[in-house]
Amino acid sequence: MMLKTYMSVLALTVGLASAGPVAAQEKPSSLGVGIFTFTSGPAAAYGMPGKNAADLMIEQINAKGGIGGVPVSPTYVDEAQGTQGIIAEYRRMAGDPKNQVMLAALSSANCLALAPLAEQLEMPTVGWNCDTHQLLMDGKSKYVFRPNGNTVPEFIAYAIYLLAQKPDVKTVAIINPDYAFGHDAAKIFKAALKALKPDIQIVAELFPKLGSPNYQTEISRLATTRPDVIFSNLWGADLENFVRQASPRGLFTSSQVVLALGETVLQRVTLPDGVIVGVLGDGWWMSPDAKANAETKKFADAYKARFGEYPVFPSIKMANTLLYVQAAYKAAMQKNGGKWPTRAEIAEAMKGSSVATLTGTMKTRSDNDGVVDQIVGVTAKSPDYPFPVIGGMVRYKGDTLMPKEGQDPVAWISTLTPEFAKSLPKPGSYK
Repeated sequence: MMLKTYMSVLALTVGLASAGPVAAQEKPSSLGVGIFTFTSGPAAAYGMPGKNAADLMIEQINAKGGIGGVPVSPTYVDEAQGTQGIIAEYRRMAGDPKNQVMLAALSSANCLALAPLAEQLEMPTVGWNCDTHQLLMDGKSKYVFRPNGNTVPEFIAYAIYLLAQKPDVKTVAIINPDYAFGHDAAKIFKAALKALKPDIQIVAELFPKLGSPNYQTEISRLATTRPDVIFSNLWGADLENFVRQASPRGLFTSSQVVLALGETVLQRVTLPDGVIVGVLGDGWWMSPDAKANAETKKFADAYKARFGEYPVFPSIKMANTLLYVQAAYKAAMQKNGGKWPTRAEIAEAMKGSSVATLTGTMKTRSDNDGVVDQIVGVTAKSPDYPFPVIGGMVRYKGDTLMPKEGQDPVAWISTLTPEFAKSLPKPGSYK
């Protein structure tokens, strides 16, 4: 997710890096991994599930002997300190030879700011939650990887699912956070709707400030406009506050609501049946693929026992990212005869990789961008849980919703057709 300041920080990072790459040539006593997420502030409602998952997954990896026989030692960096502090922390850790990989970051702004530094320091950097499609658009990255998909397939998936559920929709309102993640999502969602159903009207676009505690003004505007559909990619505490304030005013009964990050609040707030939600990828711990994986059940049960709730999709993204790193070490060591790999060898092992995860498969394209499937569905009551689950699921193949390497994504979206959407799996087909 992105902060408004990221473009100004990009230029700064280029001048900050002067040290050359540091590589661990001998098997170390521990493998240092820098993990960047929000552990304080409103964004911690999203960031702490990622940290919790990292703690649990690393514990499980170390219990099995670590990575390549080396225990993993994480260092956490709180992204709430701001991008300049993040840059300083990244540089400091990159200068320590025990640190071979960075999982950075939650905020797409920080991912964009760190990317040039990762290339200069030749530090393998895996964007565990970097959604912005801008991150790898130039196709030149050697050390930055994103195994979890991006905003293009994520928000096209919602447009396709919505029109499959509500083909007669005529009016749509958007309420997204006022920074790049919110504006990018609105742009992609609108472009997909225009391509697939050109007569849809966007009757309101609202962009409240990130971290707003009160949404009554926006809710009043939406109630007055009465759109057929309300789309939102609010997240974290913002999403929780919006749902709690909108429900008593009837917004969920007067309009079809689409909450792009809605799975993260199912265990925390009350949502009626039929709200369209998803997981920005395939990271739903109760999907058919996840249920078929014994390791996923083990992870979900252990997470619930320790943290008092089941893992949400940021947790799964983090866990899957650590599996991605583990697979890179295994591949690198197989290639070099069992010797401990350098940072460059780890980066090389990530290129073009295909990794089985808790919820599916991650594939890395030639531009280092990740391809994962997209799961979307609707909230539904479950006799097994005291909170709504995702029903009416569909699983769209990730590569069908992404442009080819080097293509302009928004221009590509404009080429989509209603026939294309009709060729895809239908809601409820993923069982």
